[in-house]
Amino acid sequence: MVRGAGTALNMAAILAGSGLGVALGSRLPERTRVTVTDALGLVTLVIGGLNVTALGDSDFQRAVGEDGTLLVVLGALLLGGIVGSLLQLEARLERVGAWLQRRLSQSGGGEARARFVEGYVSASLVFVVGPLAVLGSLSDGLGQGIEQLALKSTLDGFASLAFAASLGWGVAASALSVGLVQGLLTLMGFLLGGLLPASMVAAITATGGVLLLGVGLRLLALKAVAVGDLLPALVVAPLLTLLVQGVR
Repeated sequence: MVRGAGTALNMAAILAGSGLGVALGSRLPERTRVTVTDALGLVTLVIGGLNVTALGDSDFQRAVGEDGTLLVVLGALLLGGIVGSLLQLEARLERVGAWLQRRLSQSGGGEARARFVEGYVSASLVFVVGPLAVLGSLSDGLGQGIEQLALKSTLDGFASLAFAASLGWGVAASALSVGLVQGLLTLMGFLLGGLLPASMVAAITATGGVLLLGVGLRLLALKAVAVGDLLPALVVAPLLTLLVQGVR
């Protein structure tokens, strides 16, 4: 299997799902589209909660201590949030969405642009933050198959259909974010030549779970968590795990 095929499949699934969602969404009343988005928000909360259970992973606990797993994730979120906010990652992501909307759409005022940006940002965060994006891309780069990304592609295809039915073509643009991030991770896996230790994988999974909870809150319109600014935490978490493990 050619390295990178998993990410290509993922992008195709998002584009196909988005196209079907837009076609279906125009025939659905606003109440139905809102309900679909709420359902996706609830499912995102469930997935995030399941990922957070990686705090109890035995390898993670052996590396940093039973009480250290939560502190590592907390530290990663704090440090990652500081870095992300200083770099204004959330604002930059929104500006990318607005730029894409202007390039890809010749019509639509402020409301249409805001809807496009929301679709792009929300879908990008959901599709990029999950541990399957990280682990699947690394495995693909290591030549160990695309099974994880194939599963992710199926999930993202259905999710993009639900997103696009409510938020429109901005969801399809998130395929560009997926291609960029997962492509870089695949390249990283190819260069690493070996899998990350299980403890570091668990740290990424637990931290990603917390970020997904933030995405779920956004989708439910409960709190506009700046998840984009917290994305560096996914890099900080395994580094903190390695640091604590070395000190103990």
